Amino acid sequence: MHPRIEDYALIGDEQTAALVGKDGSIDWLCLPRFDSAACFAKLLGDEENGHWRIAPKGAGTCTRRAYRPDTLVLDTEWDTEDGLVRVTDLMPQRDRAPDVVRIVEGVSGRVTVRSTLRLRFDYGAVVPWMRRSGGHRVAVAGPDAIWLRSEPTVRTWGQDFGTHSEFTVEEGERVAFVLTWHPSHHPRPPLVDPYDALRASVREWRRWTARCRYDGPYRDAVVRSLITLKALTYEPTGGIVAAATTSLPEEMGGVRNWDYRYCWLRDSTLTLGALLSAGYHKEAEAWRDWLLRAVAGNPADLRIMYGLAGERRLPEFELPWLSGFGRSAPVRIGNSAVDQLQLDVYGEVMDSLWLSRRAGLPTKPHIWSIQAALMEWLREEWRQPDEGLWEVRGGRRQFVHSKVMVWVAADRAVRTLEEHPHLHGDLHGWRQMRDEVHREVCEKGYDPDRNTFTQHYGSQELDAALLLIPRCGFLPPQDPRVIGTIDAIRRQLGHGGFVRRYDTEDSLVDGLPGGEGSFLACSFWLADALHMTGRTQEARELFERLLNLTNDVGLLSEEYDPRTRRQLGNFPQAFSHIGLVNTALALFDGEGAG
Repeated sequence: MHPRIEDYALIGDEQTAALVGKDGSIDWLCLPRFDSAACFAKLLGDEENGHWRIAPKGAGTCTRRAYRPDTLVLDTEWDTEDGLVRVTDLMPQRDRAPDVVRIVEGVSGRVTVRSTLRLRFDYGAVVPWMRRSGGHRVAVAGPDAIWLRSEPTVRTWGQDFGTHSEFTVEEGERVAFVLTWHPSHHPRPPLVDPYDALRASVREWRRWTARCRYDGPYRDAVVRSLITLKALTYEPTGGIVAAATTSLPEEMGGVRNWDYRYCWLRDSTLTLGALLSAGYHKEAEAWRDWLLRAVAGNPADLRIMYGLAGERRLPEFELPWLSGFGRSAPVRIGNSAVDQLQLDVYGEVMDSLWLSRRAGLPTKPHIWSIQAALMEWLREEWRQPDEGLWEVRGGRRQFVHSKVMVWVAADRAVRTLEEHPHLHGDLHGWRQMRDEVHREVCEKGYDPDRNTFTQHYGSQELDAALLLIPRCGFLPPQDPRVIGTIDAIRRQLGHGGFVRRYDTEDSLVDGLPGGEGSFLACSFWLADALHMTGRTQEARELFERLLNLTNDVGLLSEEYDPRTRRQLGNFPQAFSHIGLVNTALALFDGEGAG
């Protein structure tokens, strides 16, 4: 039986990440970066596409598992007839090369343990050449080399294009495995002591989580979300990937399978707000600086997403040899939505830089010149239709959320000049633009008969992104049009107590067959909107229902199917965890927050 998305836990080193199943198998790992080709791709195929399982011989799913408090170190335990064994998984914070450390510990009795390693480079397509070298197993194929060793050395043999080990552990005994990647044309990097790495990882993660200023209700869930955001950060540049995976389906058996191992501008303001409010100014500054580097250049060439270092070309193609998660094909690498026009990203960038300035992040002399250039382009081009926030593939439209974010861009430009009169810009012209956009949205994007804003001009459809209208300041929360929009979205887009992004069943907007689950970030937005409009008890009840969707180690994917009670979409999803943090802060930050 194929695992569920929520059966996985995350380990990582802030440059890449692995997914570990409840059966002790690492089924997804890209080396050396989040967006590199996977060497374990069982997640999207089968065992022959690469995995590494360590578990008691003959055992299935673990008895229990948990992260060590305030860390990304995972402990998985099996109770067997012969005793209790624990496997501790981590990826140490990287020095030169990425390492995966797996420590097997006997807790009681005497247990036989099996390790099965199948390395398959290039997303499960390439079987490497294996050899022995000084107590190591070495796998090489093309540009990739991986070294595997154990301490102490255990019996290891090759069989069926895999590397197998079997050994016993008694109470207090430990066997550590270390898997290390490096470019095949480089010498082997220095060896990592697995036990030193474990102690250092626990210490460093706990030092980091101690900086969290939030001390209100559900702190453990907030901290777990912040750790997840940290784990999804590409430390060398400060960019935060949307998820650690590609092609996990938004509908089981469907085609809505996308590569999320990139950095989206749509996440920027909400990410900055979460990091700043929780006390992580250093990380917020690193994300702000990544944003500045990524968007530098011709304002007309602004992309909706970028690579980890700000790369602009993310060509999309399919991997036909992978069957997909739960037979959900195709498996896609890259994302052609990078070439879409989404006017909302101009608002996201302007809002993020305005927020960072107000929060006191160190300023840079070129920031305002970039903002002014973006505004001058937007002033001429904002009337265009676009693909909208959700990257629809059914053609451009006059999306209301996009126009609201154009208003946000103009508003933040005006407010920046009002607060910092020494800066140069067309204050009068941008005020006029702001007023014109506001007037047009209220005239063309609002349905007075139903008392709701609509997905795009002249449509009868709704969009959960409209829940952000009061949050961004376009209208005050108590405006009847805001309350009407919130109520209409709850009625029309409600799904099992949560919220869908938009109607996929009767709409041609996204240009794709099939449907999807409830969108978790949008459900957090609904909780925020309810709170802003005075319905705080309803907001808290919704927040608690959302918390109940986290898996056993506190992780959320992109979506949730209330009918099958399964998580859907790429995992873990930064957007969902950003929503969790921001909603908790909005609802509870006054209740014992530090």
